[in-house]
Amino acid sequence: MKTEPRTRLHSIDNLRIALTALVVAHHAAVTYGNIPLWFYTEPAKDASGVALDVLVVFNQAFFMGFFFLISGFFTPGSYDRKGSRAFVRDRLVRLGIPLLVFLVLLRPLVNFGGLAQHPDLPYWQYYLASWDPGAMWFAEVLIVFALAYAWWRRSRRPAADPNPAPLRLRSVVLFVLGLSLATFLWRIPVPTGTYVPVLGLPTPNFLPQYAAMFALGCVAFRRGWFETLPARAGYLGFMVAGVSSAVLLPLSSMTSETVSSAVTAAWESTFAVSMIMGLTVLFRERFAGQGPRGRFLSDHAFTVYIVHPLVLVAIGYALRPLEAIAVVKFAIMLVVALPLCWGLAYLVRSLPGAKRVL
Repeated sequence: MKTEPRTRLHSIDNLRIALTALVVAHHAAVTYGNIPLWFYTEPAKDASGVALDVLVVFNQAFFMGFFFLISGFFTPGSYDRKGSRAFVRDRLVRLGIPLLVFLVLLRPLVNFGGLAQHPDLPYWQYYLASWDPGAMWFAEVLIVFALAYAWWRRSRRPAADPNPAPLRLRSVVLFVLGLSLATFLWRIPVPTGTYVPVLGLPTPNFLPQYAAMFALGCVAFRRGWFETLPARAGYLGFMVAGVSSAVLLPLSSMTSETVSSAVTAAWESTFAVSMIMGLTVLFRERFAGQGPRGRFLSDHAFTVYIVHPLVLVAIGYALRPLEAIAVVKFAIMLVVALPLCWGLAYLVRSLPGAKRVL
């Protein structure tokens, strides 16, 4: 079943730009905070590092889930236009090739710093022993979700698209409750801090959120929820995000381990859904247009996601001699990194044949 493409929502493209900038900010914060999970880090030696850790925690609660939701939103229309075989081939090309390029060509340029901790190993052994896709784990997981969607579409009879239907508050509440429960149960065998070798998933404890958001994005496309979400849902979303953080986060630190895990799962699920609703309405109402600059930023956003580790690691080494508190070095890195990331992305996409993939 093939259909004509629906008018593209520029507000969603603009959201992708903002979320990509958040990815850069997230990893800049990790560089100078107290969560040393990046290719180059300078653990904070002052209290301002705590502010960066807070930024990382709040970002992590929703921003990658939002990426998966947006990816899910564009999936049904792509499948409808291309059909099963072409859709799968397109996903493998557009996600698989960048993944392989990062693993084979770009990763050696950013992970060499860790070799100093293993001076007895030749680089090739260290490279293989530390194998993981870095930030490109997103493409890795998205390939699995896309293949699962293609299998699901092929295993069921084609049905007419459901009529656009408004998203109801009751459905939102049930989704949050279900996601909270699924996340809590998932984290019994996969607790926070779990790392999956080779696959390199940095946050496998968030997989229920990622899968649920991807599926929600597919449904949102069919139901027209991005277009029909009422403006008041945006205000309500931001309000609930703030209230849930003020109530549930302190509670999570004052209870037993099991209860704390349940409360944390509830906060993350509530915060994620609330922020996504708030930002969706905000961008739809205030940032729905896209001129040449916005189109440039949007066209290069995925490439920025791929190449930003090179930029951040290079800036990290360049700023190493600078004596400053953590939050100041973070701010300098971010201000320098954002234009450099989009500039490098432009150069990469200017290579022959690159736009066919990126």
